[in-house]
Amino acid sequence: MSIPMLSYTPTSQNQRVAGYEVPGDEQPRIYTTKNLRTGIEMDALIQVAYRQIFNEQQLIKSNRQAALESQLRAGQITVRDFIKGLATSDSFQKRNYEVNNNYRFAQMCIQRILGREVYNEREKLAWSIVIATKGIKGFIDDLLNTEEYLDNFGDDTVPYQRRRILPQRFQGDLPFARMPRYGADHREQLKAMGYFKPGKPELRWQWQKPPYSNAYKVISEVVLATTAVLFTAGTIAVALAAWGIISL
Repeated sequence: MSIPMLSYTPTSQNQRVAGYEVPGDEQPRIYTTKNLRTGIEMDALIQVAYRQIFNEQQLIKSNRQAALESQLRAGQITVRDFIKGLATSDSFQKRNYEVNNNYRFAQMCIQRILGREVYNEREKLAWSIVIATKGIKGFIDDLLNTEEYLDNFGDDTVPYQRRRILPQRFQGDLPFARMPRYGADHREQLKAMGYFKPGKPELRWQWQKPPYSNAYKVISEVVLATTAVLFTAGTIAVALAAWGIISL
């Protein structure tokens, strides 16, 4: 028997307020397969899905899921299935789950999948318990099956940050992409491993070091010494010529 999810109280946030503003440039563009007409539009939808789940700093070739893309283009899976595949992929787990604790990972996934900030610390605790008991795939499944996700995005729409900009406010909510992908606890682990030392960065791995570094050092020293000798000889020759001792 599974553990019932810990209850939490929603708080007032922008996305919980009904919007009546006229859509404009500041409103998020909605990408959905309901009205796709060309392959270029599908390419744009796939790119937006990657950016939503992985964020801008992780849009790298090794994160691409070619099989999922092919299935989505062929209509074999829905956008919701595609989002699930990205969020449960090994690359997403490696770059986001393994460098965070469960609380921060839960907050990150709520931002990227439900398109909002967490309501409070109790919500983070509730979802972190789901991660601990059901694992990453069970946690992602539960997020995608929530009434909140289905009502706002359904099977066909790529998640987005809902109602970040409000016309009556001077400044809207900051984009979730501004949140670093790992927290202070992981940075402390990196410091303990020798990273972030002041001064010249330490090259920890052999592939980080320039090839043939010793040979380059010897050659550069020989070149400098030869240049110094030639410069000195030239200076002496010019002086002797000026005194009439030798002719150039």
